[in-house]
Amino acid sequence: MTSSSEPVKETQESVRDRRIAALTQALGDRSIVLVGFMGSGKTSTGRRLAQRLGLPFVDADAEIEAAAGMTIAEIFAKHGEPSFRDGERRVMARLLEQGPRVIATGGGAFLHDETRARIAARGLSVWLKADPEVLWRRVRKRSHRPLLQSADPEATLRTLLEQRYPYYARADVTVVSRDGPHELGVEEIISAIEFFMRFSPEPPLLSPLRDMNSARSPIPVQIGSPVGDFLFDSTPEGAAAPDLPAAVARVEVELGARSYDILIGPGLIAKAGAYIQSLAPRASCAIVTDANVAGLHLPVLEKSLDEAAIRHSRIVVAAGEASKSYAVFAEVCDAIIGARLERGDLVIALGGGVIGDLAGFAAASVRRGMRFVQIPTSLLAQVDSSVGGKTGINSDHGKNLIGAFHQPSLVLADADVLETLPPREFRAGYAEVVKYGLIGDAGFFRWLGAEWRGVFSGGADRIRAIATSCRAKAAIVGRDEYERGDRALLNLGHTFGHALERLNHYDGARLVHGEGVAIGMAAAYRFSVSLGLCPPADAERVEAHLRAVGLPVRIADIEGLRVGADEIVEAMHQDKKVERGALTFILARGIGDCFVAKSIDASEVRAFLESELNTGN
Repeated sequence: MTSSSEPVKETQESVRDRRIAALTQALGDRSIVLVGFMGSGKTSTGRRLAQRLGLPFVDADAEIEAAAGMTIAEIFAKHGEPSFRDGERRVMARLLEQGPRVIATGGGAFLHDETRARIAARGLSVWLKADPEVLWRRVRKRSHRPLLQSADPEATLRTLLEQRYPYYARADVTVVSRDGPHELGVEEIISAIEFFMRFSPEPPLLSPLRDMNSARSPIPVQIGSPVGDFLFDSTPEGAAAPDLPAAVARVEVELGARSYDILIGPGLIAKAGAYIQSLAPRASCAIVTDANVAGLHLPVLEKSLDEAAIRHSRIVVAAGEASKSYAVFAEVCDAIIGARLERGDLVIALGGGVIGDLAGFAAASVRRGMRFVQIPTSLLAQVDSSVGGKTGINSDHGKNLIGAFHQPSLVLADADVLETLPPREFRAGYAEVVKYGLIGDAGFFRWLGAEWRGVFSGGADRIRAIATSCRAKAAIVGRDEYERGDRALLNLGHTFGHALERLNHYDGARLVHGEGVAIGMAAAYRFSVSLGLCPPADAERVEAHLRAVGLPVRIADIEGLRVGADEIVEAMHQDKKVERGALTFILARGIGDCFVAKSIDASEVRAFLESELNTGN
């Protein structure tokens, strides 16, 4: 008989089972309710989703037909649509009381106020959203659709879509319904529900989702640290890492074999050597930093590396956006090679967003890819640019147009270094914190509105704000690493902001990146109001909060910048998010409810910008 103290490795199946168990436990007796237009795949996808979750599946239309003893087309023909809608309302009320289950609704069910309210109370709504062309292709050969019995059914379909999409958009979760394997659609729904349940303030959702969704962490999590319910799980691969103090939060970016941790807390640069030694024993390092940061934090980092017996060299570049250039990129790459670093060694990015982008792109390029560690020293970098693997440099044609997706191996966000930031730089970084509340977490935005002074003054509120932002971004990056879907939400305000930065020639004396994002976010909400998408009161709340913390919210707030609407639109067309010449914006239905809007008509943008420029305040 033998025994072993080795931990039992979990199979993919057991991890998946725990993930599903956590999701269904968090759901409780609530149902998942699929809403959307006819042809969006609610029934076929719903069956597979129910099977995956181990829940019963029910098709509301089938229930109606069974109760009436006739088809829906016959109900419409014999009793009319009002009678059908009344029966639909009663059937939905019954089904929601019998949860938990997966319910596929009819295309018009979610339009009824009472049914929507019942779903909000007893379920979680998921909109399967499909483009009109996709829906028409799916339904045009089906003659049983009573609402499409017209002389021009395609025109009728588009009219119905225009009427119904504003109602569908009120669903808790939106998932694009694409042609392809149903299993992929089911996985996207599960991931989207997990994101919603993790970050939506209503209902309060359970942190066990975080642990049970991790393939790396069989040990228990710790809950209830002084900085909130942040989760401390497995140590990095390699040698034993130092124990985490209670005041340090750990967030994992889950990308399979390339998963990595973000550590957030005080004094982390002084401990960086120990963390890096545990991550990559015997590796050497090249530290890329700028002249300003080098004077403040480089000695502490180098001392930490010396204590861990890690060979290191330093590469110091000029501070500012101008260093994200071809010339400086080449200098950094040559310096890394000249330091005799090998592919298994590490590049350390010590600095703000400019250094993170520059050093990360160099790491992605030298020897066809080296590992790198992000040690962000600005608030903006800690909550945004250091997480997610976007690296790159600027072109004369626009910002960040040359680069690569290259994930770090570790992010150390030392909260103490933020004390050395000028107030203007801290405010600029705070704009990215606000962004996470606006795109998908109205509760976080409300908390910021009440507690922003604590975030600015430091301590637990600051760490909570950084960790919440990182958790939100980590969840999105884990689902959409290469920005083919909802990761684009992270660009809220950036289409406007990047254009203004370019027209300002990246002159940091007049406008820094976070200020451009603040103006862009306020503009995106005002643009959404102008398009009839967003209540004016929500745009006013966004603008009021940004102004309260000292951020600009109007183009006129940029001192000395004189540009016209056509110039701004032209600059927008150089944005990397442009597809086939069409502009992409992140627009809002309200606070905490943003979406990706592609192919926005340039004339609408131009008209809005003319109004913005004429307002001037």
